[in-house]
Amino acid sequence: MGSGLFTDADADTDTDTDTDAAADADSDAGPTPAVVSVILVLVILGFAFEPGVVLPRPAAVPMVLLQLATCLPATWRLRGAWTLAAQALLTPWSGLPGFLGASVLLVVERPVRWALFTVVVLAAGPLAPGDGSMHSVLNGIGNALAHGLIIYALTRLTDLYAELRTTRGALALARVTAERERAGRDLDAVLGTALTEITRLAGQGRRAAEELVRVARAATERVRAAPPTQSADGADNPFGALAPRLVWPIVVATHLEYLVVGTAFLLGAGVRGWWLVAYATALAAVVGLQAYHCLPRPPGVCPPYAAWTLGVQLTLALGVLAAPDGPYPQLVGFAAASVLIVLPGRTAWPAAGALTALVAIAMLLWPDGPAAPGTALLLLDIVVIALVFYGLALLTGLVHQVREARGALAALAVARERRRIARDVHDLLGCGLSAIALKGELAVRDPDRERADRHLADAAALADRALADLQAIPGEIQKITLAEEVASAREVLAAAGVVVLVRGGLEAVDGRSEALFATVLREAVTNVLRHAAGARRCEVNLGPGLLRVANDGRVVPRLARGREGRAGAGGNGLRNLRERTAALGGVLEAGPAPHGRGFVLTVRLESAPVSTVG
Repeated sequence: MGSGLFTDADADTDTDTDTDAAADADSDAGPTPAVVSVILVLVILGFAFEPGVVLPRPAAVPMVLLQLATCLPATWRLRGAWTLAAQALLTPWSGLPGFLGASVLLVVERPVRWALFTVVVLAAGPLAPGDGSMHSVLNGIGNALAHGLIIYALTRLTDLYAELRTTRGALALARVTAERERAGRDLDAVLGTALTEITRLAGQGRRAAEELVRVARAATERVRAAPPTQSADGADNPFGALAPRLVWPIVVATHLEYLVVGTAFLLGAGVRGWWLVAYATALAAVVGLQAYHCLPRPPGVCPPYAAWTLGVQLTLALGVLAAPDGPYPQLVGFAAASVLIVLPGRTAWPAAGALTALVAIAMLLWPDGPAAPGTALLLLDIVVIALVFYGLALLTGLVHQVREARGALAALAVARERRRIARDVHDLLGCGLSAIALKGELAVRDPDRERADRHLADAAALADRALADLQAIPGEIQKITLAEEVASAREVLAAAGVVVLVRGGLEAVDGRSEALFATVLREAVTNVLRHAAGARRCEVNLGPGLLRVANDGRVVPRLARGREGRAGAGGNGLRNLRERTAALGGVLEAGPAPHGRGFVLTVRLESAPVSTVG
């Protein structure tokens, strides 16, 4: 252990900073799960339309409804064997085997689900509409693979996002609990051992009194010294690397699928020679650059060399629109996804819309182009492709963002708990350890053996009391009363030759302010013992919302002037008391007495009248 104990260096930071930081972390948690689910809904609806078919098959409608019920966070509890069985029955007539594949991955347990998913994907080839050509079969298998993996990934990311948002407080609570356990171990290892040693030394009588004083003084210094700041970070939550681990293989697999199906389409269309090489190169470059842009990254982090890679991708995707044998518009969907991923939102959406409009113009200007319904379907295909890969990137970023917000909130909670423990250690144990040292010194100096034994017995009792406070601090269950602290102040200060005079009744103090006043009085007694040289009198004035403690000792310069030279700034003790008082809406004033000798400590809560005492 270092020389200090829990008196965190952050203790001099205003608590408003923590409040603002907590609000910022909470605001960084991103949109609600309902908003995020819109992306999933749009992708599922887009996948429901078959290429070249204006309206989906009748069986596709219940298939889509079952898929939405399986995937959305609001209805995920409905997913199960019955939804999976219903989709299996609808698949041959709906033309949506990818939906069944996604549900298999979401419902069936490992490792069977991946084997079943493979069966569904392979079965999609013979079920695919078309002439049974290689391109038709590969297109069916590829669509089922892509649809299944993408819907599964978006669903898992949406579920993960919702779970991370709803468990932010749970992570903070777990971190605080771990911090309390760590604090309890460290406190027991340092101060608990010291207090136990003090009790043992007190039982050995006067011959061990000097060693008792040394142990008490050393423990006091550890309580009051400030150690290096400890990190509030703990082991991250188990969701930490799940999003990138989930997205990476799906991004690679879906892009490879588009590359294979696109190449098969070129071969099936009769493209040969240099045109095949040129088209295949453009296809590979556009799809490869899209995969590069879509890889998981933290929010706000652009891919390296994004200006160049996006420029090349846009050039190639738009270049094939001018192909002599007709435009190939699907590549623009990949470019539009990259635009949405790479560019800022205000620029990205208009730019993606402009790319889609260019495709519409190219299709309308092409003499042999499709009619309006066919053009609309091609544009829908482009929009779906763009939304799919933009959604993957967006949800991955949102998961990362909310995970960071959870970590920030948990770190703030741990920092607050550490500061709370530091305050309690300082304020609740400092007085007891100083009193123990005083009793030990009295035992050393007193020639009367009987009185010396009584002083040592008092030191042992104080050590037992401090040990009980120590054990209660980590759990925040310690309870001190003003009556006990007034009695303790009289006893401890009387042993030091200081007369305590109490004005006002304890009944004037309400429950809201009692714990604060008891803590302030304990710290004031400690300061009399440590810093008020030659004090002979200590006055304690109590009233509604008011506590005033004044002594007539000679003020030590350290207490009179703080680290920045401000009168009455004090050290950790007064700073802690100011934090406690401010938390109840009160004001703490500390400084030399008006007549030049002594020190006055005043706490005034909102309900207190302005005091004219002293």
